[in-house]
Amino acid sequence: MRRLSSKAHKALTLLASSPSGADEPLMIAHGFKRGMLDRLVFAGLATIVDETMQTGTSTIEIERYRITDDGRRARSKSDARSDSPCSLILTR
Repeated sequence: MRRLSSKAHKALTLLASSPSGADEPLMIAHGFKRGMLDRLVFAGLATIVDETMQTGTSTIEIERYRITDDGRRARSKSDARSDSPCSLILTR
């Protein structure tokens, strides 16, 4: 497995800190681009969960990004190698 970029590591750290995950607007607000988030999902490090919420009389659907077990392992390995160079997966 290739190592994580610092940006991917930060995204996974944010997802790991929230049991319910994070929606795309929150991830974008933190500076993560949609393409990088898509690569996390494609690599199996994160997943997208569709949720339906009731807001008053309206029903809305939202997508939440959540870290996977593989994402947690990759993040842990990245933490263990924090003093080595980050030439990584998921960067463009």
